[in-house]
This record gives sequence, structure tokens and C-alpha cells, in this order.
Amino acid sequence: MEKFVEQSLLYDFYGELLTEHQKRVFEEVILNDYSLSEVAQDLNISRQGVHDMIKRCNKILEDYESKLHLVERFVRIREKIHRIYDLTGDEEIKALAQEILEEL
Repeated sequence: MEKFVEQSLLYDFYGELLTEHQKRVFEEVILNDYSLSEVAQDLNISRQGVHDMIKRCNKILEDYESKLHLVERFVRIREKIHRIYDLTGDEEIKALAQEILEEL
């Protein structure tokens, strides 16, 4: 899985478990694609501090995933629903699979 997609999924599932400061830094750098320098200047901290915070957030999010496996399960379920959609010729089942995918 692409690193950005993985980080985004981890944040979607576990981001609320980060502190407000951690969330802000992570969102600005990873989700909003601001540079470390831009975020450091905006938050009045060092560029190294922003870098360290991103590393720490990634570690925290990955630790949650290693214990809970929610992203892994989500991806597996989504893949299976895609497979059902691709394999079925029944329009009603396809519609249901599509509905489920949209809710995920």
C-alpha cells in the first residue's frame, strides 16, 4: 500500500487518539502537504520538532494498528466486496455491493 494512503487510513481510524497538537502537526504535514518549515514557522517550533512529531505520530498510529488491526480488516473487507462485485452477474447483488463500498 502506498505510504500516503497507509498514513491516511491509519489517521482516519486512530487519529482521534492523538493529542490536539499531534493531530494538528500530522494533518498539516501529511494531509495538507505543508512543508516541515511551513508548519514549524506557523506553530513557532523547530523544523526538527515537526519532523520528530511526525515520526512519533506514525509510530503511535502503527502501534495502535499492530494491536487492533482495524485498517487491515477494513482493507480486507473492501477487497472482498470488490471481488463480489466483479464476480456477480446479478444486478441486485452488484447494487448492494456498490452501496456497501460507498458506506466504507
